[in-house]
Amino acid sequence: MWCTYQWKSVPSLEQGDMAHLLTSPKVLEQDSSPEKDLKGSDVYSAESVEEEAPSQESQQIIRGAEDITNLIISDEDNPELPALTFRFWVLGTGLATFGSVLSEIYFWKPQNAMVSALFQLIISYVLGNAMHYAMPSTGIWRYLNPGPFNIKEHTCITIMASTASTTATAIGIIATLDLFYGVTLNPGAAIFQTFASQLIGYGFAGLLRTLLVWPTYALYPNQLPSISLLQSMHFGGLLNRKKMKYFWIVFWAIFCWEIIPTWMFPLLTAFSVICLADNGRSAVIRNLFGAGSSNEGLGLLSFSFDWTLITQAYPLYWPLQTQVSSWIGLGFGYALMIGCYYGDVFQGYSRGLPFMSTALFSGNGSSYDQSAILDSNNQLDLTKYAEVGPPFMTTTYAVSLLMSYASMGAAFSHIFLWHWAELWGAFKGFNFLKSGQNFDDVHFQRMKVYKEVPQWWYGSIFIVSLGLAIGMAYVGVNTLPWWSVFVFTVIAFVLAVILGFIYAVTGFMIPTGGFVQVIAAYVHPQQPVQNMYAKLYGYNTGYQTLSMLSDLKLGQYAKVPPRATFVAQVSGTILGAIFNYVLYKSIVDAHRTDLINPIGTRIWSGWNSQEINSAAITWGALSAELYSPGKTYFQIPLGLLYGFLAPVLFYVMHRLFPRQRIWSYLNMPIIFTYLGWLPYSVNGMWWPGLFIGLYTQWPRWYNKYNYLTSAALDGGSSIIYFILNFAVFGASGNAINFPTWWGNPDPSVISVVTYVKRGGTLCY
Repeated sequence: MWCTYQWKSVPSLEQGDMAHLLTSPKVLEQDSSPEKDLKGSDVYSAESVEEEAPSQESQQIIRGAEDITNLIISDEDNPELPALTFRFWVLGTGLATFGSVLSEIYFWKPQNAMVSALFQLIISYVLGNAMHYAMPSTGIWRYLNPGPFNIKEHTCITIMASTASTTATAIGIIATLDLFYGVTLNPGAAIFQTFASQLIGYGFAGLLRTLLVWPTYALYPNQLPSISLLQSMHFGGLLNRKKMKYFWIVFWAIFCWEIIPTWMFPLLTAFSVICLADNGRSAVIRNLFGAGSSNEGLGLLSFSFDWTLITQAYPLYWPLQTQVSSWIGLGFGYALMIGCYYGDVFQGYSRGLPFMSTALFSGNGSSYDQSAILDSNNQLDLTKYAEVGPPFMTTTYAVSLLMSYASMGAAFSHIFLWHWAELWGAFKGFNFLKSGQNFDDVHFQRMKVYKEVPQWWYGSIFIVSLGLAIGMAYVGVNTLPWWSVFVFTVIAFVLAVILGFIYAVTGFMIPTGGFVQVIAAYVHPQQPVQNMYAKLYGYNTGYQTLSMLSDLKLGQYAKVPPRATFVAQVSGTILGAIFNYVLYKSIVDAHRTDLINPIGTRIWSGWNSQEINSAAITWGALSAELYSPGKTYFQIPLGLLYGFLAPVLFYVMHRLFPRQRIWSYLNMPIIFTYLGWLPYSVNGMWWPGLFIGLYTQWPRWYNKYNYLTSAALDGGSSIIYFILNFAVFGASGNAINFPTWWGNPDPSVISVVTYVKRGGTLCY
């Protein structure tokens, strides 16, 4: 699910939300209580930015990126403010450690949750001010407490923490080798391999600064909420006493509540009246309405009372337009998945495969023994394959992959149809290889007072990281030959340039992991391990580049010295890689059986790793046998073509009927993504997410409390979830189970796996 993974990783303003902001005039809303910012002019706000900020009484028109950067984002700066303070190192290290540990825990959970960057931003503000008031500020203490907590150190903390709070792709691959190939890399090789794959992107980011950071057109809409909130906190006093009281009430309320659905009363994870009425009599009911256990069902009309699950629908984060497109995709997705399964598309139903799983199965429905078709070098043995036969994917997983390829194709055509003017404006000035350039951008001009990061810093990191990647390719297991590491690194750079324009201008991140694996299938046929590592260096490094560029732009908006941003990024990356590895080893060693299980449990699931492995086997080892014309899964890669053509209809209808906003409002890549989103683990979040997303659209409440509520809910639930995983769920060893009762059935007696084996059904 290469495509859908990336949509999960960008819960921010999407390109559809920026379409009206960038291509159509937008009138700034008048506010009843205008106040002055530090520039001496009024603080501005736009409807699409969705931030609370006062505005002038006279209406101002926003016509493009230049107006947004001039009117929405303050250029106020005080070069005397310190950035890399004692507070930065304490809070940055603490939040980066917390985020990296929690993200790795989430990687092995049925709920594919993510660490909230908004929570990290707000809690660092609270803790930073607390440190300022609690610590002495005279004598030697003034070096540790150099004045009020400021926007520069706050931004550095946010960048460091968010950089560490995503599970490194390399760790996912290392874990997959451990679980499914019997290959365990030594700690040094694993960690250095992770460093290399993460840091190669820094070299790319340094080279691309003149193209994708400094110019005005490089807007990065996904950073607008963050910079607006940062400037509101430090320039406008956004978090007054009343709002902080509200924040802590919500924080502690969800902190206490989450103990109930996550440990004491897990049936509240996804509650379905229809399932209760059916009482486990119908497999169709379970498949369509079940959602409480890993890979149980699609969750139609199932309601979760667990915020760690509900937050995955982003009801308080995504703009309404993005949510509407996702709801449409989900609505049709229920019919698509059920129809394809019982229509025996891809032979899943007739072969007795589970309704939902990302694992591979043999023709009789049992787990596929991939070791039986691979030789000692983990390459395809055609003689063994002829005896064992091909693997099969569940129908829902195969259809989901088809939709993910369609989303990938639709993303390219959608961007070029709807944002050609912005892209052409960027490409026609293609001179990023020239040095000493100057840009007529107010924020770039303000940054001239700081020393820029020399190009050789980035070049050194790139050369060392590339050398490390090549060296680590021959340690423990042969992953890629040296020339292949270089080739796929070049591919990653080319994709970073092309997709970086799109991301910088529109905020739309196009996933290309599946595309890279198709290339790798031809470069390294019949080699699943090489296919995984080709994706690592051909896709992940480019993806890291986009993330680094986005953080550099946030640093420019906040007027953080470039060298301080560099330190924050590198520090977060290194910390994240180390703690990702430590947690991976602890969890895999303690719960290996559950993680290999194709279904998983309601506490632990290896579906992410199973997905990595399934893609490696099907594309890396068996691409010709499974995806060639006339083969079972030939239609899946054709999704690229189907998706590429789909947005054309919407665009033509928009041109024919420009007054009908629906054609520009709906976003086909998002719709395709969510058409294939449901067949993954637990699905109790969508219906409460729909109601919350609609209910919270009241402008007055939204402007004052939406982001604050989201941060409090995400923060309280994240911290208690972190504690519970080590205290009772067994992240570091033995688990402590809550006593069984009807709200907490014994998973060894009542589980989806047990019931399927018995020919019965269960749904929560």
